Parts: sequence; C-alpha cells; structure tokens
Amino acid sequence: MCSIFKSYIGFKAQGFLNLTPKEAYIELTENNAILLDVRIFAYTAFKKFDVPHTIFSPLPDLENQYLKLPTDKALIVADSAGLFSREAMQLLLKKGFKNIANLAGGIVEWERDNLPVIEDINERLSGSCTCQLRPRHKTINKRKK
Repeated sequence: MCSIFKSYIGFKAQGFLNLTPKEAYIELTENNAILLDVRIFAYTAFKKFDVPHTIFSPLPDLENQYLKLPTDKALIVADSAGLFSREAMQLLLKKGFKNIANLAGGIVEWERDNLPVIEDINERLSGSCTCQLRPRHKTINKRKK
C-alpha cells in the first residue's frame, strides 16, 4: 500500500496504520492532512477537534458520503475512543482509499495529550464512560401549584 505518511510514524494494529494524537496533530497542522471525524452529531456538538481541516461524516452516513472525500490528501479517521473509526477504516480501504490512518484513542486520548479542542458546554454529555455518553436532558424549572 502506497502511503504519504512517513514510514517512521505510527504503529500497525489490525492491519491499519494508527497514529498517536501527537503524531496526528503534526500531520494535521504541518502536512495538511484532513481529520475525518466519524462521530455522530451529539458527540461533535459538545467537543470538536480544533484543527485546520476537519470533515464530519458520521459513520452511519459514510457509505453514502465517501465519494465526497478527497483522495489526494491524507485522511486521519477519528471518533470518540477509536472503536468506530476501525469500521470507517475498513470501509474506506474497501473503497480504494490508501492514504488513511486511524487516530489511536480518538478524542479521549487527544484531550489527555492536551491537544486543542473546541467545547460547547451547552451541549455537554452525560454518562459513566465514552460508550454510554448521551446528551444531557435540559431541565425546565416548574413549580408545583
């Protein structure tokens, strides 16, 4: 597989090139790679990767949207914790994409490495772990009469 990613970055796991958040950040900011965020809207509304070039295409829509993705740029596929991005990587490989890498650990590890994130506190999520996050219910103050 021909790739524009440097051969000395990342690590191979399950047949995919995986980049640490710091490696991905360098590729995104210095080498004009594109971040493909495959999280659903509820997750991206709360926290977004703060990098120059990001494309949002939720995993359920990717099958119908992949033709809109650039094939001449490196794509770094990301999600919340690296679970669903694997499915996206499989799909993109089947569709002929070669210059793709997975963001190991997703936005969770990205934040742990203190990389830039845009956060909208009005869209805060609730849940005990990443796989259980849901939008918080907005409470309306009602008085009993």
